[in-house]
Amino acid sequence: MSHSDITGFSGVAILLLAYLLNLIKINDYKKRIYLTMNFVGAGLACLASVMIDYKPFIILEGTWSLVSFVALLGTFKRTE
Repeated sequence: MSHSDITGFSGVAILLLAYLLNLIKINDYKKRIYLTMNFVGAGLACLASVMIDYKPFIILEGTWSLVSFVALLGTFKRTE
C-alpha cells in the first residue's frame, strides 16, 4: 500500500466516522469535535489527492477542509 493510499484511507475513515457519529446522534454537526474531524479528514483526503495529482478531488476536499476550518473558527467566536 502506498503513502497516498494510507493518507487517503485515513482521511476518508475520519470523515465517515464523523458522519456516522452524527447520524446516530452521538455527535452534533455544530460541535467542535465534528468540525475538527471534518477538517482533518478532508485535509488528509486532499493531501492524498495532491499526492496522486487528481485535481477534481483536490478541489473538493480542499474546499471541504477550508469550509470546516472556517466553521470551526466560528465556534470559538461564539463562546467569547
